[in-house]
Parts: sequence; structure tokens; C-alpha cells
Amino acid sequence: MHPDIVMFTEQRRGSLARMKDLVMTPKPIIEVTLTDDQKDAFVPQYTSLDEIKGEVSITVSCDTSFDDIYITFEGSTRTFVEKIATTSPTNGRTEAFHNFVRLLQPMDPSAFPDPRVIEAGKDYKFPFTFVVPDTLLPQSCTHAKRAGFPEGGHMTTPPSLGDPLVASMGKSLMDDMAPDMGTIAYSVRGRITSGRGANGKYKTIAEGSKKLRIIPAMEEQPPLDVVVEGDDRYDYKMRQEKNIKKGTFKGKLGRLVIQSTQPQSLKIPYFKGPDADCSPTTMATVNVRFDPIEESSPPPGLNTLQAKLKVATFFTSVPMDEIPTKSCDFHYSSVRGIYVESLNLCSRCLSNIEWQKHTFPTSRSLGIPTPSEAYKGGSFYTAQVVVPVSLHMGNKVFVPSFNSCLVSRIYALDLYLSINTPNATVTDPTLHLKLPIQVSSEGNPHAEPTISAEEHAAIAAREVNAYFDPRSVAPPSPQYTEDARLDAPPNRAMEGIMGDSPQHSMRMNSAQQRFQSLSFEDEEVVLAPPPEYASIGGRNRQRVTSNVPSSSRPPRSPRSI
Repeated sequence: MHPDIVMFTEQRRGSLARMKDLVMTPKPIIEVTLTDDQKDAFVPQYTSLDEIKGEVSITVSCDTSFDDIYITFEGSTRTFVEKIATTSPTNGRTEAFHNFVRLLQPMDPSAFPDPRVIEAGKDYKFPFTFVVPDTLLPQSCTHAKRAGFPEGGHMTTPPSLGDPLVASMGKSLMDDMAPDMGTIAYSVRGRITSGRGANGKYKTIAEGSKKLRIIPAMEEQPPLDVVVEGDDRYDYKMRQEKNIKKGTFKGKLGRLVIQSTQPQSLKIPYFKGPDADCSPTTMATVNVRFDPIEESSPPPGLNTLQAKLKVATFFTSVPMDEIPTKSCDFHYSSVRGIYVESLNLCSRCLSNIEWQKHTFPTSRSLGIPTPSEAYKGGSFYTAQVVVPVSLHMGNKVFVPSFNSCLVSRIYALDLYLSINTPNATVTDPTLHLKLPIQVSSEGNPHAEPTISAEEHAAIAAREVNAYFDPRSVAPPSPQYTEDARLDAPPNRAMEGIMGDSPQHSMRMNSAQQRFQSLSFEDEEVVLAPPPEYASIGGRNRQRVTSNVPSSSRPPRSPRSI
């Protein structure tokens, strides 16, 4: 055989052998297990300031070299919005991905084998401890916002949402009434890296994760400032008036007014507390007023009052620049969407409610609605209806009300009051109120605060002293512009309390650099994100798909917008 042919054959055999080794070599097995009180739970659940303790175990079937091991606690939001075109056989789809929190477990280099080779047959374990944050860092929300946007409106840790694997007792899936278009997921991840790619990101050779369910503590927020007499275009309507007739083709009996205010929040109990199985309950009060056309006209009878809970999930593929209040703004949009479910709460018979007659004007502070448009003076009638509102869990999972950069969850209470007219009519008159209502959640009463009372006092003193610190408006010197770094100003109040030592500064600076450079090749690819979202790993892209058969479909490529 010719020598060149022999050499070519040997080279081909060597390439095939190396390819076979790459294909057949199994990856390291990474398993994330918990060692705290949630280790046996089907889906581990935590709330704000809870400690997550566990360990990451690594086993390999053959010796494997590595550069580093990372253990992180991560929370991310993923959304997409479908737009169905009516003029062409194409669909538009915009997507977004936001990694809003990533906590890195400090690793002791002495815990790694030296040299850094994971030997076959050995089980390597690395413990970790994370604390669920009760608020997000400012760099997690840097996009532009409209005037009047509440400060810190997107800084609250959002709850887990849209994951169908959140189960009850490991037997039945629970429904959190969230669409597939907006999901929020938390997990603890373990990664093994080796080298970096051409883009500078770490190459992940193996990865393992453990899903978690996070329901943060949410306090009740101040009542919303809404239009009292809003029409059907608004999501909320606190007052409604309606003419009541004597019967079909007969004159008017008078004008009925119903009015209410935002009730207290429905508070989800702490899932480990003694009231964990209790249903959240609150009360709503409906004030009714009847202004008769004639003094001799009696008030109509109250029939029934039906209560429904509207659960609205807002999702976008671009950052929200305002708090969503009108669902109509999310219709017919290529970058925003809304998913609504309605739940029946209760239906109460009001036949035993008695009217109270008033012969003189009464102060509004007593809960009596203001006169209607038809009121010309004289006597009028009032009544008050108390509506108990309770969330019956069943297979439903309620998460607290929240707003984030890409997903928001809003609740509303729909009240339908039907009236009995003196004579038979085709349908009973019905009045409708749409009240805002919040769902809050109770945190761990035994959780330790993130900072001590001494640290809180030191921070307050620092803010006071910072007002009197001299400020320079001169351009910075070259030594700061050539190697810019964000350093805290001198802190007289916190001296000796929160670390002004060189060791503390070195530790903080190295941690900041380690966090900023932590990116992996297997993560979401950022394709032309908005400028205000580029620094936090957001993604905003539009992918055009076609409804034509795949055989005639040309190759597709993402198109950035």
C-alpha cells in the first residue's frame, strides 16, 4: 500500500477515535440536594429571609479536569408575546429574558482537589447557604420609567409563577392561574467550568439544578388612587348609578346608587405557621342609596349580591415603564399581553336587608353615598351590605400582588348587585362594581433582619452626615478616569461597625469583579437588548415564523428590534 494512503488511514482512525471519546465520555453528574427542613418536600418552598441550606455533590466515571465550580441561587423571568397577523401568513413573536437575581456561594479554594482533577469513584460534596432576599438590587431594574412611577416599584422580590411542577403533596398539580407567556422561576444551580470561549464566557462542562418555590413576604400597599365613577374602559369602578323603573314600559321609580372602597388585603398565612391551612379572608362593604322620583315611591327590594375575583397577569417583552392599571392598554399589542381568569367567590341573598329612610341631608362621613343625578331634595333611603370575601384554595395557588419589569399580577373584586322591581320585568336590573384588592403574604416571623439595629442606626447617621460633606464639581483627575471604580465615600458614622478596613475593601472589590464577570456560554443569548436593559442580561428579540408548509419555508434567523 502506498505510504500516503497508510498515513491518511491512520490519521482518519485517530480522528474517529478522538471523536468517539468525545461522544462516549459521560459528563460529570451534579446533584443539588437540600439539608434543611425542606429536604423531603416535593417542591421546596421558602419566603423572604429564609435560609436555603444544602450541598452539591459531584461524581464522575473518569478523571475530569476543571477550572472552577460555581454554586448560585438564581431567579429569572421569561416572557413571550405572540402577534397573529391578519394580512399575511406570518406570526410575529417577541421574547424577553431577565435574570434579576444571582447570588454566588463563596468557595474556599482549599476545598478543591489539587491539581484540579475530579477523580473517578470519588464523591465530592460542597455545602451552600443562601438567604432569600427581601428586595432586589438597584442594578436589576435600570430601564427608563414614566413620570410618577413609584420609587422601588420593581424592587420587590417577585414570587414563583407559571411553573406547573408546583404540586400539592406530590400528587396533584396546582394552578397559579398564570399563562405560559410569563413565568418566574427560582433554582439553586451547580456548574463545573473549564476554560473560556471566544466570547470570554466560561465553558460549562456539566450543570445540575434544584427548583425552588419562592413566596416572598408582601406587605399591604396603600390603596390605589382610582377614578371613582370610571366607566367600563377602566379596570376599577368604585361607584355606579342606575335608573330603576316600575316595570316594563312604565315610568321611573327612582335612581339607585351603589358605592364602595378598596377592602383590606387578603393575607396569605405563613406556610409553616399554625394558620397555614386557613383561607385568607377579608370584608367588603357596599353602601346603597335610593333617590325616589316621588316621595311616595318605596325603595326596590335587594335581590342578591354575587362576588367574583378577577385574576389578571400582565406580561411584556419590553420593560414596563408604568404600573399596569388598564387592561385595555395590553390588548392588540405586539409586545404586551394580558391573561385573565375569573373565580366565583360567593353569592348572598339580600332579601332580609332593610332600608333606612332619611328625611334630611346626612354627612358623607357616615358611609352614605353622595346624591345621584336625579336627586332634587327630600327624603331618600340607604342600606349597607357587608360581603365576606374568602379565598378557597382547592387546586388554586394564589401568589401575592406584585409588579416587576416584565410580569405583574393584579387582583380585582367584581360585585354584582341585582334588584327586584315592583312589577315583573324581563331581567332584573344589575349594578356592577369593580374594586381593587390586594393579596399580601405573611413572612417568617422568626427570620432575622438583614441588618442589625446598630447597622441601621449607622446607615441613618451616614445619610445625615452625608448632607454636610463637601462636594467637588471639578473634573476628576486622570488617576480615577483611567481605572474607574465605584468606591463608597468616607463614612464617619459607620467607622468600626461595617468594615472600613483594607481587608473589607479588598473582599468587596474582588466579590464585585467576580460577580460582574460571571457569565456562561449555556445561558440565554442576548440579541440586541434595549440599551437600558443591556447591563442586566435582558433579551428582546422578534422572531418571525410562517404558517406555510415547512418544505417550502426558507431558513429563518432572529431579527432584532
